[in-house]
Amino acid sequence: MFDPKYRYTCVDRFLRYAKYDTQSDEESTSYPSTEKQKKLSADLARELKKMGLKDAAMDTWGYVMATLPANTAKKVPPIAFIAHVDTSPAVTGKNVQPVVHRNYKGGNIRLLKGGRVIKVSENPDLKKMKGFDIITSNGATLLGADNKAGIAEIMDAANYLITHPEVKHGPIKICFTPDEEVGRGTEKINLKRLGAKYAYTVDGSSRGEVESETFSADMVVLKFIGKNIHPGYAKNKMINSAKIAASFIESLPKKKLSPETTEKRQGYVHCTTISGLEEATTLKMIIRDFETPKLKEYERLLAELAKKAVARFPGSKYEIKIVNQYRNMREVLVKHPRVKKYAVQAMKNLGIKPILQAIRGGTDGSRLSFMGLPTPNIFAGEHSFHSQLEWVAVQDMEMAVQVIVEIAKIWEKEC
Repeated sequence: MFDPKYRYTCVDRFLRYAKYDTQSDEESTSYPSTEKQKKLSADLARELKKMGLKDAAMDTWGYVMATLPANTAKKVPPIAFIAHVDTSPAVTGKNVQPVVHRNYKGGNIRLLKGGRVIKVSENPDLKKMKGFDIITSNGATLLGADNKAGIAEIMDAANYLITHPEVKHGPIKICFTPDEEVGRGTEKINLKRLGAKYAYTVDGSSRGEVESETFSADMVVLKFIGKNIHPGYAKNKMINSAKIAASFIESLPKKKLSPETTEKRQGYVHCTTISGLEEATTLKMIIRDFETPKLKEYERLLAELAKKAVARFPGSKYEIKIVNQYRNMREVLVKHPRVKKYAVQAMKNLGIKPILQAIRGGTDGSRLSFMGLPTPNIFAGEHSFHSQLEWVAVQDMEMAVQVIVEIAKIWEKEC
C-alpha cells in the first residue's frame, strides 16, 4: 500500500523544471541539438546524487543516468524508467510561466495570454477532472509537461523508494534523455552503462495508458529539379521546380492517407517541409503505418506520383531518398510479455482501468526496443502537447508516481 501520509514532490519539481528552456532543434546537426537542454540535465544529475544515488551523472551527450540499488535478496532484473528533457520545436519553451488552476469546476479553461482557450470539446479527459488541480502555461508558451511531468514523476518515485526502505524492489535505473522531440533521443545512448534489462518511458497522456505499439516510420526526401533562367527571358526555357512540387502535392491522396482524414489504425503520408528556389525544390515527407510492410507501398506510391509530376514538366527530373526512422515496438514487446503485463497489473492494483492502445506516433521506446531494451510507454498525465494549450492534472501526476512504485514492487514480487 502506498503511504497515505507521503508528501509528493512531483508538482513542486515540475513547476521548477518547466521554467528551464529545453527546446530541441530539428535543423541542428549537433548533439544534443541544443546545448541548453544540458542545463536541466546537469541539475537533474545533481539532484539525484543529493538524493543518495551515488553513480548519478550526465555524460558528454547530455544523458543522465543513475541507479537506485536493490534492497531485496531476490534476483530481480534491472528496470529503467525513462523520460526526456527536451520540449517540442513547434512552440517556444522560453520563459514558461506555469499556472495552477485549483479545484477545477469544469468547462473551458481560458488562459491568461493570447486569447487561448482549452476547450472541453477538444479535451474529453477534462470531463473527468472536476475537483482536480490543472496546470497550464499562461498561454504564451507551451507548458513542457511533455515530458517534464514524466521527469518529475520518476524523481518523486525515486524519492519515495529511498524514504520507504520497507518497499522491496530490484535495481532501479533512471535515465533522462535529450532530443526525443526531434527523433534523436537514443542516438548516443550508452545502454551498457544504463545496465537495464527492461524499461518504461513515462511519456503518455490519459491516466491508465499502457502503450506497447507505435507507428512504423520512414522519412521520404523528394527533390524536384527544374531549370532556372532570368524570368524576363524564360519563355520556353524555365522549368520552375516549385511548380513541379506544387503539382506533386496536389496529387497526394486527400480522402485517405492524409493526417487530416485518418485515425485509429490508419496510416498516412504527410509533407512536413518545403524548401528551394526555381532550380530545385526539396520536400520532406513522413510516412506512418502500424504495419511495417505498408511503408513500402507508400514509398512506391510517392515515387509514382513524383514520376507523374515531372512528366507534366518535360525536361525536369526528381530524386528520392528513403530514411529509416523507427519501427513498431510491438514486434519486440510481444516477445517479452511480462513488461506490459506488469504495467497493466500495476494499474489494476491501484484501481486504475488500464487503457491499452497504440500510439499514433513514436517514442524513444520504439528505438530502444529494437536496440535490445524492451520499452513500453506509460502515462504521465500530459495533454495537448506541442501547443500553448498543453495541460496536466496534479492528481494524475501523483498517481503516475504510485504506478512507477507499484511496477517496481511487482517486478520484485514476481521474481
